[in-house]
Amino acid sequence: MIQRYRTTRRTLAILVLLSASLSSAQPSQSSTTPPADSRLATIPHDVSSLGLGAAQRALLEQEIEKREYKPAEQLLVDEANRDPTSIRAARLLEAAGGIFFLDGQYLNSAIKLGRQDWARQQMERLATAKPDDVLYRYWLARFDYDAHNYASAITRLQTIVKIDPKMVRAYDLLGLCYDYLGQLDAAVKNYNRAIELNRLQAKPSPWPHVDLAASLIAMNQLTDAENRLREALSYDAALPQAHYQLGRVLEMQGRYSEAVQPLQQASTLDQTYAEPHYLLGRIYQKLGDTKSAKLEIDRFQEIKKKQNSVK
Repeated sequence: MIQRYRTTRRTLAILVLLSASLSSAQPSQSSTTPPADSRLATIPHDVSSLGLGAAQRALLEQEIEKREYKPAEQLLVDEANRDPTSIRAARLLEAAGGIFFLDGQYLNSAIKLGRQDWARQQMERLATAKPDDVLYRYWLARFDYDAHNYASAITRLQTIVKIDPKMVRAYDLLGLCYDYLGQLDAAVKNYNRAIELNRLQAKPSPWPHVDLAASLIAMNQLTDAENRLREALSYDAALPQAHYQLGRVLEMQGRYSEAVQPLQQASTLDQTYAEPHYLLGRIYQKLGDTKSAKLEIDRFQEIKKKQNSVK
């Protein structure tokens, strides 16, 4: 089984608030992304209701105006974490949810808050209230996927693609579910459908190609996997996971010198990404560069130690 680097955090109270904002910002055809300006409606025009100090309020307004979303996200989340169960935290997270959506982060940039059960209940309530909105069904499928309830997620996703047969991420998630169940042929079929639809988008996502490549690697179809990864990088050259997987493919083909560059790029783009360092260590060892091999393995162990210390 290929271990995906892209994993969703399982305790996502902000998801509910994000999804509530999506109900007004997202069009009924969920495979379409609304213009950025329309998403500003998810952020309060009068941020005084958030209970921020004058300096914080001015900074937040300034960052949003400049479209510097990440500092604005962090400001709101830090404030919410001061008292995460309060009504004020809910208001702060609602505003943060709008900015997360504005910033294009969606689920993968949500903040770990330890309130998954509450979030799921609220999402189920929203899905019941708006049964024709496939977006809520999709987020529920994501909850199932995160909880390793792959059969349940597949059932939800199969319903979704009947309602919205052009929803790229639904097919991509179907592929992931089948992959984790070991049903690689079904996984590849759904990834390929996601890729067909993805190529028609104004701004294609690299993820269906990266996910398909991981399954192709498991099936030892390395040439096809390399092609998919290079296409993914043509959509987003700054995606560390695509560089890492490309390095894996090249290493598996015995193309050690070629594999070094994408692995170095992956570790440069994400300095908390441990796996590229481990693979670089193995490659340098094979190339006879024991000094570089030791440096990479030491760096891998250092990153892993830090990650384990915060779990």
